[in-house]
Order: sequence, then structure tokens, then C-alpha cells
Amino acid sequence: MAGCSGGPSDGGGDGSDGKDRSGPSTPAQSDASASVLPSSLTAQKLDWGHCKATADSAAPSADWQCATLKTPLDWSEPDGKTIGIALIRARATGDDRIGSLLFNFGGPGASGVSSMPYFAATTPKLRARYDLVSWDPRGVGASEGVRCRSDRDVQAAETVDNTPDTPAEEKAYFKDAADFGRSCARAAGTLLAHVSTTDSARDMDLMRLVLGDTRLHYFGMSYGTELGGVYAHLFPKNVGRMILDGVVDPTADSVGQSENQARGFQRALDDYLKSIEEDPRKGSQKIVSLLDRLDAKPLPTSSGRGLNQSLALTGIVLPLYSESRWPELTDALQAAARGDGSALLSLADEYDERDSSGRYGTSSQSQRVISCLDDKRRPTPEEAKKRLPEFDRISPVFGEFLGWDTAGWCYDWPVAGQFDTPQVSAPGAAPILLVGNTGDPATPYEGARRMADELGKGVGVELTWKGEGHVAYGSGSDCVDTTVDAYLLDGKVPKDGKVCS
Repeated sequence: MAGCSGGPSDGGGDGSDGKDRSGPSTPAQSDASASVLPSSLTAQKLDWGHCKATADSAAPSADWQCATLKTPLDWSEPDGKTIGIALIRARATGDDRIGSLLFNFGGPGASGVSSMPYFAATTPKLRARYDLVSWDPRGVGASEGVRCRSDRDVQAAETVDNTPDTPAEEKAYFKDAADFGRSCARAAGTLLAHVSTTDSARDMDLMRLVLGDTRLHYFGMSYGTELGGVYAHLFPKNVGRMILDGVVDPTADSVGQSENQARGFQRALDDYLKSIEEDPRKGSQKIVSLLDRLDAKPLPTSSGRGLNQSLALTGIVLPLYSESRWPELTDALQAAARGDGSALLSLADEYDERDSSGRYGTSSQSQRVISCLDDKRRPTPEEAKKRLPEFDRISPVFGEFLGWDTAGWCYDWPVAGQFDTPQVSAPGAAPILLVGNTGDPATPYEGARRMADELGKGVGVELTWKGEGHVAYGSGSDCVDTTVDAYLLDGKVPKDGKVCS
């Protein structure tokens, strides 16, 4: 059992006395969005029915229901064209129901419809008191999901060198990036300009209203924390019990986010290397040497496909998301050192959602579509090259890839970006619990404190877990789980700065 420090789980940080200050019985505050929306949206009745199998997952058990929410394509024209948002829910199993608890699993681009039933199996206490609800955000999965490339084109793009060393490789890299944007424009049409985080936050408030909740109870993970912060900024009086786990740094622009990830993944890799009694500096250099060799000549695999540098790096990234998978990384690196790239390729395929038949999932395509609409700052290739030494200093393993990515990710994108950094200040909102993991590779720990500062005094309450892997709830800390459950189930706000070790 992991220990706790920093005060009891029902302590009162920021002047809190541990009492519920965001419960469902609190009268609804004025709803700015509902007052200007047509009744065809606000009064719509969801037609809940049996969930069907999707291309990416089998149909869940019969206790899950699915429905479609009608929401404006363009929130500036609420009387205009609408799109469908796919929802999934399981009703509360107990008698003491609190309301709905919405989940976003990150990405951006993760399918809540596919993920919710699997996650719910680990949270029986929450399921007893809440209707567990998730959705595919606009541009994702069953909600007008965007498929920019065919499976064949995705596989072909894997041969593009993502760390170009020559003018020819650089030309091919940026040509591929521009081609991706153009194919997204053809596939998505007018939707491409309406899949932003702000659009999804407004969808959430309509969801809250149609579900019949006076306040929004929400559990956001990874990118879902940014979405939660944006929602709190837009609708502070509608915030109920909100958990943000694996917190995105809202003060970082697109370049800063890449620097954060380089720092976070290198930190996680260093921790992994220490766990196998390998000096982090020497271990990282061995991996860099392996990647350099693969840049020159891919390794053979049992599938007949070659393991190149980019695929190998992807295969290294995946196990860093969970400490329980570190042994797989050891086995894969050892096999690669012997000349067999099969294990690293298998890990890369899992990350890329590639199945044995060569079919790819679309979450990474949706991720790019959403984040490029959000991000206003788009460095040029020349600017990215100038930053490469700094990225390499931050991370000898991941820095070069993420440095190039600052320019390649949204290169020549057909739609203008919306902001440099998201607005998340939420004065007057109920306390929001932020869970930061000191070993988180994808959303480094420092983001939780920065989100707390941006949300404002008395709003952001920080909980630290001294752990490894991405996000904390359900990752093995009884301290984290009981603190989060006490907040969500009983409204007990922990002391700001509480630490679980």
C-alpha cells in the first residue's frame, strides 16, 4: 500500500473545511450558453439505446447505452447546421445517485465511447453513485470522425524520416506534412475549422444541460485536463466536482509543450534506466546509437516489415506510459541489440493502433486535426532547426524528433490556429482537484502547479503522487484513489499540496 503525506484526505486546503462545496443540490447558476441556444438543442431528448460494435471495438455489455447529441457545427451560429456527438453511459448502480460524471480520456483524439466501458470496470465505487458518461468529441470516432489517410497511405508515411539529415529528407518530411493537411481538408470539409477544444467545451455544457445536471461533474485525463480547464474558464459557475489527472501545462505554447514532453519522456527513460541499474547518461547514449544505426539501415522483423528509426522511437515511447510495462521495453531493446526489431515494432504498432491485418485506428489523425486548429504558433522549418540543439540538450533520445515536430506537425495547415495558449482562469468556480505524477512522461508534473496557478486562488487544489507512468488514478496508489474517491463521492476537498508516495 502506498503511503500518504500532506494531510488527511478530507482536509481543507485553501480555506476549505472539507465540506462539500460543489454537490448536486447546489442551485444552478446562470447558464450563459443555454440562454442563447434554440430550444431544438436545449430541449432535445436523447434516444438511449443498445450500443453497437464499432470498427475499433466490440459492442459493450447490455448495461451500456448509446445516444447521439445534436450540437451546432459552428457555435457562433447556434441556429445553423448541426452535427452528431456520440455518447455512451451506464446508469448508477446504487440508490444514492449524485448525477452524471463525464469522462474525457485525452489525446486529443481518444474515443470515449470505446474507452469508457473498459475504464468503468476499475471504478465500481464511482459507478455506484454516478451515471458514467463519455463521448467521442467532434472530429473523433463516431462523432464525425476524420480519416485523413487510408491504411496504405499511413503505412507509406512510416517510411518518411522524421529526423531529416539531408536536404532531400527534409523536403520529403515537409511534403508529407503538407500532404497530410490537404488530405484532412478534403476529408473533413467545413468541419476542419470547428473541432477545437473550445468547441468541445461548449458541447460539454450542452451535454450537461441535456443530461439534466445543474453542474458538470467531470474527470479529465491528459489532454482532457486542458479541455476541463477551458470548460471551467467558459462556465465557471457550472463547475461541479472536477478531477484533472495528468495535467497539461496551460502556460506552454506548442513549442513549450514539445519541450515539456522531451523533458518528461527523458525523465521517465532515466527512471527506467535506473530501475535496471543502468547509468541514465550511458543508457541513453546506447539508445541514441541504436537509433542512429536504424536511421541508416532498418532492422529486420518477423513480419517482414523493417524497423526504422521513427518506428523504434515510437516503440520506446509506449512502455514509458506505464511502469508495469518497463520489462517489455527491456526485452525489446535487448532483442534489437541482437538484430531483431520485432518486439519494438510490435510496441510501435500498438501505439499507432495498427492491427495484424494492417488496419490503423484514426485517433492520431484526429489528434493532429484538433491540436492544429488549437495551435496558433507554427514555427517554420528554419526556426525548428535553430532550436534543435536546445531540444537535444533537454533530451538526447527524444529531443531531435520533438524539435522537428514543432514545425512538421502543423506545417502548411489549411486552417488558422485559434490561440497560443488556452485560457483556463476560472474565478468563482468550485474547487478543482489536480493530480500530478512526478514521473509522468507525457504531461510532466510541473503542469499541475501551473494549471492551479492559472485557474486562480481557491480553485486549483493540487495533489501530488510520487509515481511513474501517465496519470495517477487507478495506477496503484491507494492514497490517490481514496483521495479522488472522497472528493468525487463526498465532496471532500483535500489540503492543497497533499502528497501521496
